[in-house]
Amino acid sequence: MASEEELFASVDALLNEEPRLPPPAERARLREAAGITQARLATALKTTTQSVKNWENGRSEPKSPRLDAYQRLLNGWAAKYPAPGAAATASVAASAPAASTEPAASRVETADAPQAPAVAAAAPARAAIRPAATLRRPAMKKAAQPAADPRFPHGPLAVLDGDGCAYGVDGIVLDCPATTVVELVEWTLHESGVGAPKLNRYGKDSDPLIVLTAAAAVKLGLPERLEGHEQRRSLRLPEDHPVVKQVVKAKWRLTQRGFGPWARIYRKAQGRERQCVQLAILSWDALDERSWPGVAEMEPADVARVLGVYAQRVITPRGSAAVSGLELMTALRPPTRAVQDPQTGNWVPGHHPGSLGTEPMDPAPPEATPEHPVVVDSGWSGGFLNEEAYQWVRPVDLLTDEECTLPFAVGLDLNTAFLAAAARLVVGLSAPDHFVGPKFSPKIPGSWLVDLSHVEVDPRLPSPFTPDGTRPTGPAWYQTHTVAYAQELGYNVQPIEAYLRRETGAYLDPWHDRLKAAYVDTLADLGVTSDLTDAEFLAAMERHKDVDPAMAAVLAAIKATVKGGIGKLRERPQGKKYKEGERWPALQRPTWRPDIRAAVISKARINMHRKLRNMATMTGLYPLAVLSDCVVYPSPGDSPLDFLPYAASGKPQPGGFRLGSTPGLAKLEGVQSMLWAVDLMEQGYNPARHIKGGDAVLDEGE
Repeated sequence: MASEEELFASVDALLNEEPRLPPPAERARLREAAGITQARLATALKTTTQSVKNWENGRSEPKSPRLDAYQRLLNGWAAKYPAPGAAATASVAASAPAASTEPAASRVETADAPQAPAVAAAAPARAAIRPAATLRRPAMKKAAQPAADPRFPHGPLAVLDGDGCAYGVDGIVLDCPATTVVELVEWTLHESGVGAPKLNRYGKDSDPLIVLTAAAAVKLGLPERLEGHEQRRSLRLPEDHPVVKQVVKAKWRLTQRGFGPWARIYRKAQGRERQCVQLAILSWDALDERSWPGVAEMEPADVARVLGVYAQRVITPRGSAAVSGLELMTALRPPTRAVQDPQTGNWVPGHHPGSLGTEPMDPAPPEATPEHPVVVDSGWSGGFLNEEAYQWVRPVDLLTDEECTLPFAVGLDLNTAFLAAAARLVVGLSAPDHFVGPKFSPKIPGSWLVDLSHVEVDPRLPSPFTPDGTRPTGPAWYQTHTVAYAQELGYNVQPIEAYLRRETGAYLDPWHDRLKAAYVDTLADLGVTSDLTDAEFLAAMERHKDVDPAMAAVLAAIKATVKGGIGKLRERPQGKKYKEGERWPALQRPTWRPDIRAAVISKARINMHRKLRNMATMTGLYPLAVLSDCVVYPSPGDSPLDFLPYAASGKPQPGGFRLGSTPGLAKLEGVQSMLWAVDLMEQGYNPARHIKGGDAVLDEGE
């Protein structure tokens, strides 16, 4: 016979189910029956007409609190305008008043309509799945999400305020009785029900994340801010701080990062069960404004919503966006898997094919940084890879009179150019081997010493081989994609020497796929979908940040995760105490792989140059400047529609820049006079640097 606890858990699961919206077609029928236009409904719900269209054709669903209001409105319309055939059902239900002993005023009037959120919110507080974690109000489960892991019924994270309320995803609020950091760790691991399952069958579950507001930090004995020169410089509490002593006394450990904005507190795992809690302290600048715009100032429930969506679509944050980007690579490609020992028959950890393994790998000397031990110890002086993003301005004397008279300069911003470059990117998985006089192969990832100074490129375009766009002057080290592009342009290449890797694989593919899906889904939440016309797309991008600031912050965090994750592959030494030739902490990671970073950037830069060349062929237009993933063109109007190439049918020409729902376009703020821009360029002005950051999306089809 089922126990009382099991019965209550089953009932709670039913209560926690989110009332489902009627089918998209029914939503449209109810609105039309009420005589309300999509524009008027959008105004009432403080959203866009396109969002209402998406809800009524099934492309997207509203999110709370807009979901609650929309649900209530549909319930009211359903009562007034029942669907044909529903009247008989309603009359049968009304003919049996004795079936309920409740007062008529307390009963739901529409039996076949989902219960309004207002009714659910009025339900009394009840115990959560774990007795010590009191649930303040029911969880709102998203229908589109997979079933929750029973080990983590309350989601991947919680935001704790000074009153002991822990705000989780989907509206969950738990009672947290902890008054010390040690008590908080114990509560989180044993009572909160917070955590997330692994992203790969061979990986590890994500550690629960507890985010502390300033008030919660003070309540737990932590300073509201990291004060003092030494604490701010090291971004951690000193080892003699009372809270650090409490943690150590209770047999818990801190990672080498110490007790800082992202403190990780753990004990050695017992069997397969991890004992680790990740803390993030908002008032210690855990959420960088550049990666998480406005999130640190949000209410705890809104912070939980932003981080919760990011955790569900990307990964539970483990630090900065860059750290999370790197952690995501390992979570999706774990270094080990269970293999059976042929001698004993026991299952033991073994190498996971396609991963970077468990041991760090030294790069080839030209792939390293000047302070790396392989360079310092060997006395290497043969030069280094210089695969970086573009930073180029066309010389003023190469501007035509016609270009100078155009009134606008429009910037096209490929905000996920580096993510697109990671797709199907073959990289080295083994140590580099040195070769002298090798025959070039575009299929082998590595670094090649080759002279590309003979390659002719239109001077109105940047050279594809150097970040500053200048023509090479002699032999230099290049990544495989850069050399392959010289062959694509029809030139012969004869490498002098090379460092190549025999074992290869598309290591970043799952990383790319997950982040691309997260980016596209988040854009859809903001009303930017793939079915929009180019004009509709530009209009949607113009206002998308105002549609939902929380989702706009998630979008910014996803972009920061991409660029930061790639950058972390070649993390440089930090701190004044570092001496050249010493190994710094980042070198102990298998993911310290400057060659992979170089491959991504090389492919992104080559993709950019290919589009620039195609644009020149199709339209006769040449860029004014290129900075990283942004290119500036002269234009007769203030919109990219005024100069992008379109076929007679109205479709975008393939090969050039195209608008779409997978990364971005921005225009210069206001009207930019080309003559004014030329005058400033003569003074060292870079137009690309003055483009206001936009999120417009460009098709990255390569």
